[in-house]
Amino acid sequence: MWTPTDDERLGVAIFTFRSCVPQTLTLELGETVHIVEKCDGWFRGFSSRRSNIKGIFPCSYIHLKKCTVTTKGPDKVVVPVEDGVVTEVTSTLREWASLWKQLYVRHKVDLFFKVAHVMSELMELRKQLTAASQLTQQQKRDVKRHVTARLDWGNEHLGLDLVPRKEFEMVDEDQISVSDLYKMHLSSRNNVQQNSQTNLNPNQKNGGGDPCRVPVAHHLLVNLKSFTYNNIGEDSDIFFWLYDSREGKSISEKFLVRLNKNGGVKNPEKLDRLCALFTDLSNKDMKRDLYIVSQVIRTGRMLLNDHKKGPPHVRYRRPYGCAVLAMSDVLQTISELKEEKDFVLKVYMCNNESEWYQIHENIIRKSSTKYSAPGNNYGLIISLQLLRGDLEELRRENKWMLSGAVAMTRKLGFPDVIVPGDMRNDLYLTLERGDFERGGKSVPKNIEVGISVLYADGELVQDCINLGCGEPNVAEHRSFVLYHNNSPRWSEAIKLPIPIDQFRGSHLRFEFRHCSTKDKGDKKLFGFSFTPLMRDDGTTLSDQSHELFVYKCNENTTFCNPSLYLALPCCKDHLNLGVPGVAFQRSMREIFWISTQLSSTKLTQNVDLLALLKWKAHTDRVGDILGRLRHVSGEEVVKFLQDILDTLFSILDDNPDKYGPLVFQSLVFVINLLRDSKYFHFRAVMDTYIHKHFAGALAYKELIRCLRWSVERSAEATRQDHIQDVMRALEYLFKFIVQSRSLYSRATCGMEEEQFRSSIQELFQSIRFVLSLDRPTCETLIFTQPIQGPSQTGPPAPGLVAYSAQVLSSNTLQMPPLSVAVLNSFPAIFDELLHMFSVQEVAEFVRGTLASLPSMLHIPGHSMDAVKLQSIARTVDSRLFSFPESRRIILPVVLHHIHLHLRHQKELLMCSGVLTSLFSIIKTSSLDASVQEEVEMMVESVLEVLLQTLLSIMSKSQSQEAVRGHRCPQCTAEISGEFVSCLLSLLRHMTDVHFQHLMENFQSKEVLKEFMMKIWCVFRNLMKLSIFPRDWNVMRLLTSRIILSTVQRLAPFQLKNFVGADFDFKVWSSYFSLAVLYINQPSLQLENMSPSKRKKIFDKYGDMRVMMTYELFSMWQNLSESKIHFIPGMIGPFLGVTLVPQVEVRNIMIPIFHDMMDWEQRKNGNFKQVEAELIDKLDSLFSEGKGDENYRELFSLLTQLFGPYPSLLEKIEQETWRETGISFVTSVTRLMERLLDYRDCIKGDELENKKIGCTVNLLNFYKSEINKEEMYVRYIHKLCDMHLQADNYTEAAFTLLLYWELLHWDERPIKDLLHYPAQSEWHRKEVLCRKLIHYFNKGKCWEFAIPLCRELAFQYESMYDYQSLSWIRKLEAAYFDHIMEHQRLEPEFFRVGFYGRKFPFFLRNKEFVCRGHDYERLEAFQQRMLGEFPQAIAMQHPNQPDEAILQCDAQYIQIYAVTPVPEAVTILQLDQVPEQIKSFYRFNNVRRFRYDRPFHKGPKDRDNEFKSLWIERTTLILAHPLPGISRWFEVEKRELVEASPLDNAISVVENKNQELRTLITCYQLKPPHNNNVNLLSMTLNGVVDAAVNGGITRYQEAFFDKDYISTHPQDSDKITQLKHLMQEQVHTLGSGLAVHDKLVHPEMRPLHKKLMDQFHVMKSSLSHGPSAGSDQPNPTRGIVSPEGFKVHRHSEVENVGNLLILADNKDFYGIQANHCSSSLSSTHSASSHLINSSLWTHKEKSRNNREMLMLLPPPRERPNSILYQNFSESGQRAFLHQMISPACKPSSDPNLSFTEKVVSTPSSWSLDSGTRDVVTVLPAHIASIRAPPVPPRGAPPHGQYLSMYYGAFHHQLRDLPCALPVRSLRKSRLQCSLALPTSPVSIPDHTNSALSDGNSTSGVLTRSESNSTDTSELAGSQAEQGDHWGDPLSPYWLIGYNVSNLRPSPSAPHFHGFGSHGEGSPPCCQYLHYIPTHSPLDRPSEPPPTLPRKPYFREGGSP
Repeated sequence: MWTPTDDERLGVAIFTFRSCVPQTLTLELGETVHIVEKCDGWFRGFSSRRSNIKGIFPCSYIHLKKCTVTTKGPDKVVVPVEDGVVTEVTSTLREWASLWKQLYVRHKVDLFFKVAHVMSELMELRKQLTAASQLTQQQKRDVKRHVTARLDWGNEHLGLDLVPRKEFEMVDEDQISVSDLYKMHLSSRNNVQQNSQTNLNPNQKNGGGDPCRVPVAHHLLVNLKSFTYNNIGEDSDIFFWLYDSREGKSISEKFLVRLNKNGGVKNPEKLDRLCALFTDLSNKDMKRDLYIVSQVIRTGRMLLNDHKKGPPHVRYRRPYGCAVLAMSDVLQTISELKEEKDFVLKVYMCNNESEWYQIHENIIRKSSTKYSAPGNNYGLIISLQLLRGDLEELRRENKWMLSGAVAMTRKLGFPDVIVPGDMRNDLYLTLERGDFERGGKSVPKNIEVGISVLYADGELVQDCINLGCGEPNVAEHRSFVLYHNNSPRWSEAIKLPIPIDQFRGSHLRFEFRHCSTKDKGDKKLFGFSFTPLMRDDGTTLSDQSHELFVYKCNENTTFCNPSLYLALPCCKDHLNLGVPGVAFQRSMREIFWISTQLSSTKLTQNVDLLALLKWKAHTDRVGDILGRLRHVSGEEVVKFLQDILDTLFSILDDNPDKYGPLVFQSLVFVINLLRDSKYFHFRAVMDTYIHKHFAGALAYKELIRCLRWSVERSAEATRQDHIQDVMRALEYLFKFIVQSRSLYSRATCGMEEEQFRSSIQELFQSIRFVLSLDRPTCETLIFTQPIQGPSQTGPPAPGLVAYSAQVLSSNTLQMPPLSVAVLNSFPAIFDELLHMFSVQEVAEFVRGTLASLPSMLHIPGHSMDAVKLQSIARTVDSRLFSFPESRRIILPVVLHHIHLHLRHQKELLMCSGVLTSLFSIIKTSSLDASVQEEVEMMVESVLEVLLQTLLSIMSKSQSQEAVRGHRCPQCTAEISGEFVSCLLSLLRHMTDVHFQHLMENFQSKEVLKEFMMKIWCVFRNLMKLSIFPRDWNVMRLLTSRIILSTVQRLAPFQLKNFVGADFDFKVWSSYFSLAVLYINQPSLQLENMSPSKRKKIFDKYGDMRVMMTYELFSMWQNLSESKIHFIPGMIGPFLGVTLVPQVEVRNIMIPIFHDMMDWEQRKNGNFKQVEAELIDKLDSLFSEGKGDENYRELFSLLTQLFGPYPSLLEKIEQETWRETGISFVTSVTRLMERLLDYRDCIKGDELENKKIGCTVNLLNFYKSEINKEEMYVRYIHKLCDMHLQADNYTEAAFTLLLYWELLHWDERPIKDLLHYPAQSEWHRKEVLCRKLIHYFNKGKCWEFAIPLCRELAFQYESMYDYQSLSWIRKLEAAYFDHIMEHQRLEPEFFRVGFYGRKFPFFLRNKEFVCRGHDYERLEAFQQRMLGEFPQAIAMQHPNQPDEAILQCDAQYIQIYAVTPVPEAVTILQLDQVPEQIKSFYRFNNVRRFRYDRPFHKGPKDRDNEFKSLWIERTTLILAHPLPGISRWFEVEKRELVEASPLDNAISVVENKNQELRTLITCYQLKPPHNNNVNLLSMTLNGVVDAAVNGGITRYQEAFFDKDYISTHPQDSDKITQLKHLMQEQVHTLGSGLAVHDKLVHPEMRPLHKKLMDQFHVMKSSLSHGPSAGSDQPNPTRGIVSPEGFKVHRHSEVENVGNLLILADNKDFYGIQANHCSSSLSSTHSASSHLINSSLWTHKEKSRNNREMLMLLPPPRERPNSILYQNFSESGQRAFLHQMISPACKPSSDPNLSFTEKVVSTPSSWSLDSGTRDVVTVLPAHIASIRAPPVPPRGAPPHGQYLSMYYGAFHHQLRDLPCALPVRSLRKSRLQCSLALPTSPVSIPDHTNSALSDGNSTSGVLTRSESNSTDTSELAGSQAEQGDHWGDPLSPYWLIGYNVSNLRPSPSAPHFHGFGSHGEGSPPCCQYLHYIPTHSPLDRPSEPPPTLPRKPYFREGGSP
């Protein structure tokens, strides 16, 4: 049976559980489960990840966790009972997991691995915390510190929120004040920055709130890794120490490593680490010129390489070598590293042993003559590491430091910070030098010094000599020996750690021995010296050099009785004290020098200090002894602190009247000494002394008397140094006073209580009097001591330390020093007073003292405000202020001072610190009843001034930001944040009662209005300025909740006072603006957050946007008639609210728009303002990335709101209003669809094509449906900019042309728009015209630019601006040159279909034709499209998709190439038009595109497949021609026709004939360079060879068969036409072979012979075929060629085929026989099933290939181009560009219909409020010409102006003959040219199918697009034709001229009749123009134009 669980409520899955059993719950490893019930080993519950799914799971899979239930009832919340840091790590790691994976996806590999490493560390640290029972409290703190540092680092780098912490755990913002929360955010941010920049201990802080900043200690770790020198063969000692070269002394003890003769470590316990830690290095030490010095001392023979010197069993310590390492070279390196760094120290040997004592200095000074490096010396290898922080902390962090393997090497002397309890008693002894006699020796001695410490009785003190850290102490030591030196200088230092109790009576003895190098090797004693460690007066051996006497002795001398020599003088100072001895004789010529340094915490060398401690022995000198205490060093004072204090108070008790002031001054000196950071830790020693050891029960009387005397004396004293010292010591003086009074009171049962109280009150009155002095003292001192310095006691005011030091420590700051000292020390005495007085009494003392301070000090040159506020801040932070009864007394005076400073804007940061402390205390005491009263006082005193201060700060910040360009951190970050947190804290504590009282206190509505405006303005600025950083999410959310609560409480008062007759627009507008900003806050947009974060925020705060929206809606509904004041001003802000992706917010706000429309309809009878503003704001807001699809659907629900009109109007009015509203909402909804597409493309990483397509879609909508000119123009320029970024200059020009067409050539002024200044309409249109011409030029579409040039030229001429006219005419002429001279690429066109509902709205289920980029073929285009739509699927068939594909939620793309169908057919029919011009018309201004698909209808003939091969021809008609404002346009209509096999054959043969004629003509008119006829050879060979081997023959078999003719009688005309075409092909081939015969190279004659033979075979086959009877060409269709052949002329059409099909379909010297493209493949490659197989056999193909190879020239002379060019010749490389089809970038205007362009209609839009007249369209003589040859410019009808219209581009050449401009004729005469040997006829259909391209069986050779050549390059100059013709009755003279040869003729033009061509057509001239007989401007019926005004200046620049 299932039973509810009580204790077992929470668990974690320790195994993965999956089961197919019903009702089971699937669990993953580590998943948290909530347990509800239990039954027989099974639990029932749910996972924390899927709380809505419950199931059962086995108990054995779950690890139970302790938990607690925080909420009772059905919605109980179970929380695990575990450490808060552990819980945070768990949740954070889960949140990081998904973000961590995204780092890899976004290729942030470096951060990916860093985060992975940190996550691993966190899991390990979490494991340690869960096993917390094994850790000490300090270790737990260390682990938590490491955890939080890593959590903060990861949150920062992953863009997560900053977590405020207190004691390493997350804080609950509801439990602390807002000000404290702000401080915690600041602290957390600083910790994050510290942890990321430095390796400092982030947990290090001053204990107990001490303001003293303890210096950071440095520790240097030195590790000896190896001594790599050649094996010495003897034992060696290696010493390391730190040496200051600047001062020439050592600063540390020595570290010793002992090695055996093999180079190994002597001590086997130190095999792992030979390291020492040089501790307690201060910042000052790190700035010294430090060196690491290492000396090597060997132990063995006297001479290393001389085995004769001394016996082997005698061992001497001998110097060997030295090495140094400059710390300045390595300090920077090791400071940045966290691990050890290796260094090599080179060991040098001393050249002269007498210089050994300074060998390290010689090496440092690089005195290379005094040392040398032995061979093969690799030196010492050591590693260094610099550690920082407390030594105990380092020991806990680094376990290896506890193992004992690290030698702790201390400084010589005390560190910067002396810690109480640090017991030390070290005497450092240095053997300096000695002078000894030779003693009758022939050579100097080898002297060794033996050192020992002995008691007075001669007993040896054991283990009291230390040679170096790392080795144990020894009882005796022997120095190293300098060879043959009677004046040795050792400079050998040792440490004597002698116990303190053994110091008195002990002495040092030095024994001198001569080390003989003879066979015995004896060490003979010849003398000794000694010195006692302590003098008779109790002082130790002084820190100096000591010159000791040497006494003679011998080897047999015994020292069993030290008294025999201790009575002797040891040095010169003791010379008079010693007694001449009998046993030992002093050597008068021998002296021994030593130096000592004492580091002891118990022994002293100071005589004055000893005299003070023994004052009773010198009672007559007490005054002098007390006076000399000031000269004792601080180290000596703190060592004997308790003894000194006892002595002082014993002197005071002995005679207070005589010694009271002196003792008082000495006590002040000692107290102030402890203010030094070096001795700051001894304050605890003094506190302990006061409470446990102090016994001066009567001292308080004298202390109070002296203190009061000092205070009162301050007003008269000329020097106040000692009085300032007294004030600084005020805290401890009061401690002594209070403790003394307590002792006295306990001893006397409270006697003299009233006298004590009165004395204290009198003392405070004296202090108040001093503070009330509002004038500087007699002598003004320069105060340089920082107020918040290390001497300060008590905790500092938060955030004031740095600021106070900055304000108060300036060297130029002058202030009364006594007042400063009193104010600094005053708050520190409160706690002491509370021991003797009640809280109220102390509070009265404080209130009276603070009230005595001047409100604002105006002392010239003085700044007391900061000192005063700091004292107030420390008062607020004191324990006294935590009592409610004291706050009631002190708070008013504190608020008074704060109010005054805020009102005068002085010391703002310190004021905010005081307020922060106040709110923190109030929050802590929020349960007390007195808190409400205190909040009331604060509201009355500081609320309004807080608002005013914030407004002032924010205003300054904004002004500085405007000037500097960035925000001032001092203003916004520090001061603004402080005051904002204070304001929020106050508002948070305010209740409804407080707000009610606040409102009642306002005397008038004007005052209330001012307050409301201030608070709304402050709230708005909080939203705008982002006072808190983005990652302070906790702070931002709490701020939002407080603002919401305040708005809800103030809203009723606004409704009560500012509606109806009292309506105030400013107040309400400010309120609405605040509400809109509030709802749109980024921190409240829950949709942008992770699910876990969203749930956490929602559970704690709810959706505050919804709450504010309800408030906004409620306030709006209460406005009634006043709503009209906010129409249309608030439409945009309210619309921004509705775009918040929250359904409830939208449901609340959407009806407001219905309300606005309703009210405007009531007032104006329409809602035009609402409509216009709504559309404008929708556009701008969607462009900013707001809105979504759900919003569009929700907005469409407005249609349901347009029900019956809420008034008593007529029904017809109701219906009109409803229909208008519905229509408007529908239009807006459709606009949203396009705006959403546009927003998604612009916002995302979409490519340019999609962005341009969206913009075009939106552009058309604004023009056609909404009729918003300003938006239309704006999007025109956006689209233009997109085109320019994509280098689509032609499209950019067509886009900008839309705006150009809106303008007229008027002088009417128009306002500024976008980047256009305010100017006349004429000027703006001129600027646009110049831009258009420039863009068309860059797009190489000069044909479109030339009409614009003429338009502009007409305007210039009408304005008599001849300079500009000259410039534009030259530009026009240059464009004509560009057309003929520059090469342009021919583009490809592709049909693209987008199918499926996943596509954007403007693409969905539509098909387009796209103009490809330069050099872009089908494969590249298809790849580009799939790249833009990576989710799309490419359809592999050309069939139309079915309905399932159209409606599916997917993306399908269908792409295939299409062929353009030119519109300008007439131009293409003219043979005399150059190819450069024709090429342009083939690919521009095209709306129709074709695609052919071959198929077989009926049974397929295997022998001849042409009989059943049909062509399915699909024609796509676009909505707008290409090029236009986009590179692609939608297909508007599809046409489908089928071509029969016979029609297809006619088309193929006709196309091939036209190609042959064009090529032959080119070779006739312009023979190629070097007679290179490769192209002609291959073309002829392809046709002839194909015909011989079955091409035309197959057509004959298929269509000339009697059966076919009889069965298809309707095709008789077509059959005849095909016969004529075949015969024509034969005659054309004959003409081509004749040209080939003239131009062929001699080496190519065999090829020509072969061609002739095959040609005869072809003729015979045709003559014997079925069509033999009709082999004569039609004489009416041909002209006689120069060779006598009758050549039929047909119109030239574009070769739409894509293949160059050779005879054998194989490569022909680099020419790939590419087949025709299929419907879905490239134009260069096709599927084999679409290509008809050749009828040749493989053997025939191979034979023809071999013959061709034999007939061609040798390989080195063969052409290497694609067609025929030989690139080895100069000037031929340009042919590569000719091989690529010329093209130009597309442009067109899709938006104006043809009627709009031609018919004269007035513009429906106006650029401003003015009206304009209807302007007529472009005159016919300008509008009729599509492109060059361009017609002349004539004058328009009177009163009309020229305009540029697209209709000018759509007329055919035949509509109006072209005429040469009149001015051109006046300058030059053009010569008539010989026409091409072709004539225009009708153009047959052409296609890009396989057959129309030419097949191997067709008998026709076609050129592919990639293999086509520019035949105009071959045309060259043509023969001129002499006779001229013209019509004398026509107003135009007809002129023929050749553009390529525009040279003036010496004779005037003369024209004759049409000659033999009597059909009305002109003779064969390349260009035909009509010339008017009179100038268009010379109209006799019109008066001449008036003179224009003075020339103007144009914005477009000078021409």
